[in-house]
Amino acid sequence: MDCGIFTSKSILLFLSLVFWVAGAALAYVGAYVIKSYDNFDSFIQDKYTLVPAAIIIGVSVVMFIFGLVGCCATLRESKVGLSFFFLIIMGIFATEVAALVFSFIYQGKINTDLERSMNDVFMKYDEQGADTKAVNYLQTQLECCGVLNYTSWSNTTWFRNNNNTVPVSCCKNSTQCTRRLDQPEQLNTQGCEVKLNRLLQGVLGYAMLVILGFAVIKFFGMLSVCVITCRSGSRRSGYQPLYA
Repeated sequence: MDCGIFTSKSILLFLSLVFWVAGAALAYVGAYVIKSYDNFDSFIQDKYTLVPAAIIIGVSVVMFIFGLVGCCATLRESKVGLSFFFLIIMGIFATEVAALVFSFIYQGKINTDLERSMNDVFMKYDEQGADTKAVNYLQTQLECCGVLNYTSWSNTTWFRNNNNTVPVSCCKNSTQCTRRLDQPEQLNTQGCEVKLNRLLQGVLGYAMLVILGFAVIKFFGMLSVCVITCRSGSRRSGYQPLYA
């Protein structure tokens, strides 16, 4: 068998397997991104930051079906099947590039709007309601206190109405914590805005790396389809099995 044909077929069969594995991996990444945003959705007003995750999950769903199509078309060297598989790969490649572009756009928007939206939520803290639960969850999970740092609480109504103290969720040890600003050794002094921004940027960056990796594989897959189609038309006729 022609070395180029054999190599191209091997790449496409591997790509078909990658489609199934990638489908599962992308579904996990998309769900992970949505879950990370959902945990802190009270602090993120721009819901369009979830667009990349929605694109990733949409791509993962069709990958399972297209992996089977690619495998069958490659083994039978069907020009129609390979052409269809090429269009599939090209469409997913374009979608992944779009997801990368959206990710770059929304990485910048996260940093722009986060501090303002966090200040609004922290000002509504009153030990009741969804905003209060969101603040407590944020400070507990990220081990932080206040928006910029622990002294940010001094600008809130809750601080003034509670003897100039911060919430229990700011404490390192809630059983022995006075919650007073003049005893910072008992508090998590780092601000939540920096930590949350770092977390969200990390999640989005992780998703971008995964998308980029699979986009590179799709590019080589498209080249392999072109090699098989061109060689089959010029040097061979009819069906030839994978292993001659």
